[in-house]
Amino acid sequence: MTCQAVAEFISEYLDGELPADTRREFERHVDLCPACQEYIVAFTRAAELGRAVCDAENASAVDAGVPEDLVAAILAARRS
Repeated sequence: MTCQAVAEFISEYLDGELPADTRREFERHVDLCPACQEYIVAFTRAAELGRAVCDAENASAVDAGVPEDLVAAILAARRS
């Protein structure tokens, strides 16, 4: 397996959806590849942060701290 394949299969791997033979190849490569180990850590952290942003509790806390004029300026820029 290559680093490119790890990037392509990472979601399926983390979701437990890889076939057993592909999972073994994936894990064998990652065990030997520090770059892919770092990639998996970063990918997992990014997914966690994404979920946190979308979490209803966190969304209301973020909204409360954003200045209204900043929101208006962003919306205006998106329309133009």
